[in-house]
Amino acid sequence: MTAPGIRGGQDAEDLDVEEVLALVKDGNHSGRPAAGHGPAHTPTAAPGEGRGAGHGQGAHHRATPWAEARVIASRAGRALAARRGPVSVTLGDALGLALAAPLTALTDLPSFDTSAMDGWAVAGPGPWGVRDEGVLAGHAEPAPLADGEAVRIATGARIPPGTTAVLRSEHGRTDEKGRLHPTREVQHGQDIRPRGQECRSGDQLLPTGAVVTPAVLGLAAAAGYDTLAAVPRPRVEVLVLGDELLTEGRPHDGLIRDALGPMLPPWLRALGAEVVALRRLGDDAKALHRALTRSAADLIVTTGGTAAGPVDHVHPTLRRIGAELLVDGVQVRPGHPMLLARLDADQYLVGLPGNPLAAVSGLLTLAEPLLRTLAARPASEPYTLPLREAAHGHPHDTRLVPVVLRGDHAVPLHYNGPAMLRGVAAADALAVVPPGGTRAGEEAELLDLPWAAAGIGACFT
Repeated sequence: MTAPGIRGGQDAEDLDVEEVLALVKDGNHSGRPAAGHGPAHTPTAAPGEGRGAGHGQGAHHRATPWAEARVIASRAGRALAARRGPVSVTLGDALGLALAAPLTALTDLPSFDTSAMDGWAVAGPGPWGVRDEGVLAGHAEPAPLADGEAVRIATGARIPPGTTAVLRSEHGRTDEKGRLHPTREVQHGQDIRPRGQECRSGDQLLPTGAVVTPAVLGLAAAAGYDTLAAVPRPRVEVLVLGDELLTEGRPHDGLIRDALGPMLPPWLRALGAEVVALRRLGDDAKALHRALTRSAADLIVTTGGTAAGPVDHVHPTLRRIGAELLVDGVQVRPGHPMLLARLDADQYLVGLPGNPLAAVSGLLTLAEPLLRTLAARPASEPYTLPLREAAHGHPHDTRLVPVVLRGDHAVPLHYNGPAMLRGVAAADALAVVPPGGTRAGEEAELLDLPWAAAGIGACFT
């Protein structure tokens, strides 16, 4: 989705993709400190970064501005990318990954002169005597043609030496003696794809950082590749917290259905991640501690438990394991209790609020920029559209409001409370509404939802 009104410099968090790729290419990185905690291992400092105190601990606490939180998350992804090297993947496993090296042609394309059409290969001016045998694709080099000769040829077949043109089937006729006559003028070289027409061996076809699409897979195969050097897919583990959650049936007796367990894994896959596990832990501090200390994922995503209630165990558990809080609350509604923590040099945690739309807000604020930078995927071009209706704002915080796109306007949707998914389920994007709100007709920055930006089928593979 593109639109007028792009704001220059809006995405300060969308930085240094080339640097990330260089770090991934170099791998892990002589001169880097060993895994651990403390200032020596903190990602590039940003205002508000590195606060260690949690909510309710008596220490001064300031929620991070929304745009700044995205910068910090992006830098966390860059720091983690610096510790991982590229991987070699088969073409079948490369879709959606970023290239860790340029795609360079391993052969000329085409690798021999080939026919662009079904018809006859002809030599010299007509009419031509036609050989009995034909030339098919996949066969060895055919015998040369002499002037005045023609031979039936299929699309993709090798051009016989001495051929001056290919006459299309619909542009030739044979007489009673079997001689071939053209029905229109024949140009020298017509309908012949010469060797190297598309590229020569050694040509750069795509740069480092290009995202592997289905068309890229086809190009790589045509250019001779069986495997590609790629930035590895981020590994994510999802921990669903809360004793009140049901996994099936209707809500009853104070219990509610878990909406985040079904929603988060496909959403994370749409962001380019490999979801290695989904675990439901309830409100169990010991189980949360075990899960955090035993996980091998690059990013752990928790749901719920990020506030300071009696069963909110995320902050106490992070303090217990010595994690470093990089973002502890964000000035955004819904979702302000979200957090980002560095567990060690190779692992981060994004804590999402338990309310569904608040969790979506945390996903787009913290998980998306971290995963995108970690995977070296390019950021979407920021854009704005005028809102057809006013969007009410919070007095001090940014608001994220589900919208649908209608021509050159965005229409805010109702049912946008923290616990509601009805609005975002119908949405194409989220509007970034600044403190104080946005008037009808005023431009608002938009964050595309992955299924709206990429197409419902492609983004979840």
